Amino acid sequence: MPSTNRKQVAHQLIDRLPDDATYDDMMRELYERQAIERGLADSDTDRVKDVKDVRAKYGLPE
Repeated sequence: MPSTNRKQVAHQLIDRLPDDATYDDMMRELYERQAIERGLADSDTDRVKDVKDVRAKYGLPE
């Protein structure tokens, strides 16, 4: 993901919340955005594992 102004992104995320949003709602939105960005960065650098391999490692059904 291109480098963006994190403060602007935070404002945009918070501005989309309803007026009665709680601090927990705000933190959840920010955390989810951060998790998605990290996942995309991992994918871009090929730091991912096939779901079949993970399921096999932990003995989970497919």
